[in-house]
Amino acid sequence: MTDHVTLDKGGAPPAAPRRGALLGAMFLMATSAIGPGFITQTTVFTAELGAAMAFAILVSVLVDIAIQLNVWRVVGVAGRRAQDLANSVVPGGGYALAVLDVFGGIIFNIGNVAGTALGLNALLGLDVKIGGTLSALVAVGIFLSKRAGVAMDRIVVVLGLAMIVMTLYVAIVSSPPIGEALVQTVAPDQVKFLVITTLIGGTVGGYITYAGAHRMIDSGLTGPENVQGITRASVTGILVTAVMRVLLFLAVLGVVAGGAKLAADNPAPSAFEHAAGETGLRVFGLIMWSAAITSVIGASYTSVTFLVSFHPWIKRNRDYLVVAFIALSTVIYLSLGTTPVTLLILAGALNGLILPFGLGLLMWVAARRRDLLGGYRYPKWLLLLGVAAWLLSLYLGWNSLTGIADLWN
Repeated sequence: MTDHVTLDKGGAPPAAPRRGALLGAMFLMATSAIGPGFITQTTVFTAELGAAMAFAILVSVLVDIAIQLNVWRVVGVAGRRAQDLANSVVPGGGYALAVLDVFGGIIFNIGNVAGTALGLNALLGLDVKIGGTLSALVAVGIFLSKRAGVAMDRIVVVLGLAMIVMTLYVAIVSSPPIGEALVQTVAPDQVKFLVITTLIGGTVGGYITYAGAHRMIDSGLTGPENVQGITRASVTGILVTAVMRVLLFLAVLGVVAGGAKLAADNPAPSAFEHAAGETGLRVFGLIMWSAAITSVIGASYTSVTFLVSFHPWIKRNRDYLVVAFIALSTVIYLSLGTTPVTLLILAGALNGLILPFGLGLLMWVAARRRDLLGGYRYPKWLLLLGVAAWLLSLYLGWNSLTGIADLWN
């Protein structure tokens, strides 16, 4: 699904297509992160931590920015996908990274399909199996269209903006204690490593780390001459997810601060219904469906991009493999029924543990393999920021192992 960009006389893509491609890559990364797991995790942890959740959000956003700045810079300047760079650093490293990310993508995508079903159930009252199947067909239709790349870029932008506007409405209606949230942002009552790791894993863990960067490569926007646009898009994409996370946090915080108890088996729609009654439930359905369908698109597309380097047949038939990925996820979902809340949280935590592996390999490219970057001199401040984020991801991942074991049990 490569969208070839016509070059101008100077060898760079024209300004309008370049902006459109970067916008699409940015929103693909953002909406891949904003899925059913994102909504479920934010709701569950806000109900558990209350206003102290603000600190976890702040830390996760700062780490997310450091990670995405480096991933987009290395992949974008090199003009090569993460698995190709990994294979150049460690023999077989790219294959290992591909296996880990495709596995994580499948886990997330089962939850994504389930999220589309839950969204249509809340919005229209559709049976969850019918809703999941119809949503999968919508995603398949996008990838079978003649201009799949352009369609994907436009859909994720429109739905991403719609989610933010609708969540803002619920956040206003729920009247959260904003002053307390601001205080807890810098002086939290409690800090939980598993929460921070899960938020990071759900935003830039697993396949999500590379969604925007790989889309950027397919659009032909690579090389040192595009560094400024690459940097701006990577940070803006994280800020989009941060805005959505904060608005969702405030919406739920207003509900739980008012003394309402959320349904243990499905807390997110319960929070929206408490905040705005029947309207809130319908709004939740539309937000959940939008979040889930864009994540189905992002997870399927990005997971397959980890395979296209390994055989020409895979590259030639990429769109059909994306369709097969969606179909497999849907079949597994239909056989399991709706995905439990615990599975969505566990997926985020596991992807947070996968994160250090791929990030470590890319930081090695930045630090020691200037040849892979075409002679580009990597900024020292950015390298130090990336190494610090990598060390923190190792530390948080280690501290979350106990929490993951508790979730599994």
